[in-house]
Amino acid sequence: MTRRYFYMIMVACGLSALTSCVDYSDAASETSARIQLLLPEDFTGTATLEGHEVILQQGSTRLPATTDANGVAIFNGIIPDVYDLSCSWELTEAEYHQATGSNQSVSGCTVSGSKNSLLIKEEQTINLATQFSINQDIIISKIYYAGSKDNNNRAYDAGKYIEIYNQSDKDIDVSGYYIGLVEAESKSNQAYTLDNLHEAFADSIVLLKQIFRIPADANKKIAAGGTLLIVNSAIDHTANNTSLESDLSGADFEAKDLSGKLQNNPATPALELIYTMYSSISIMNLVQSGPCGVVIFHTDEDVTALPTTYPYGKTSGNQWKLLPKRMILDAVEVLGYKATEATGVEVTTKRLYDDLDAGYTHINATSGRNGEVVYRKTSKKTDDGRIILMDTNNSSNDFQVSSTIKPREYDDEE
Repeated sequence: MTRRYFYMIMVACGLSALTSCVDYSDAASETSARIQLLLPEDFTGTATLEGHEVILQQGSTRLPATTDANGVAIFNGIIPDVYDLSCSWELTEAEYHQATGSNQSVSGCTVSGSKNSLLIKEEQTINLATQFSINQDIIISKIYYAGSKDNNNRAYDAGKYIEIYNQSDKDIDVSGYYIGLVEAESKSNQAYTLDNLHEAFADSIVLLKQIFRIPADANKKIAAGGTLLIVNSAIDHTANNTSLESDLSGADFEAKDLSGKLQNNPATPALELIYTMYSSISIMNLVQSGPCGVVIFHTDEDVTALPTTYPYGKTSGNQWKLLPKRMILDAVEVLGYKATEATGVEVTTKRLYDDLDAGYTHINATSGRNGEVVYRKTSKKTDDGRIILMDTNNSSNDFQVSSTIKPREYDDEE
């Protein structure tokens, strides 16, 4: 609750003779909160709760606290209001084995937990459950969906793209990998909420509006520390907006526009369209205002045979593919930004489960067109100079926004 809103309520209470008026007299006084971390249920071995950073966030303000030996982080002197809460840390392969008792060969894992839109109005203890995810070598590293205005101040959407990054120290063949665009209906018309998904599918599936595939016979390898650039139009877009658009003529794959509205590059290999809920749209439907979630998955199963569903409780209208969560390698939650929301972000429209993405990212415009791209922060550099990108399974921690960074570029370690 903002202070302005608080004072408006106080004035209303003072002028009203209704005895039912709520007493907010102590709402603006400072309070404290104790955050108790809970380890994942699968951690049957030894894992420490001490020394993990917990973040209490409201808008761009981030308040950190570190857990003690009992896994408790204490926030003192906070103003009663609505906050987002998150925590994440990485385990090495040895620590993962020690914590789970598993002998699975992994490059490590990330433990994370989050709660969004959490009302803290008085001193209290809040339990924060965590889950873990195996660190992936191939990750979604950049999404440009905002679009811009061209030199004549007209909407320009042709330069949108997705970038994929190889975190590992070896080349990886991504031939046959799938890229899925998550259901993105408006807040008032969302096909399935997380509660709906829980009720109907027991938290086992994700709704996709489009599915694309890197051709299985492409023999396409991403070098260690390298990128894969997937675009809708593989041309130089800087002629239309020098400062906000990019030269995409060197893209690896292009989602060909069968309608002929976008200029395609015949020299750029085609990204295969496997499913689209829009009969007239063959390009990646990256909504400039968000939401715009993306997943990568890989499977030997027939993806065209995956079932579809109408919106929750309906038997007609658009249909989305039901992707089993078990197939997903990486997922990024991208939400819409609305000035009318308390935090500016439509947190209640989250589509991806916390074990896929415990947070979210977004641009800073309600209708896009500002040239912003969301991209992963740099975590560190290896001895040979290879960049490792942030991957804590929480996009609120992992991603940042820029209107100047270009394809295949990443910030140096901060």
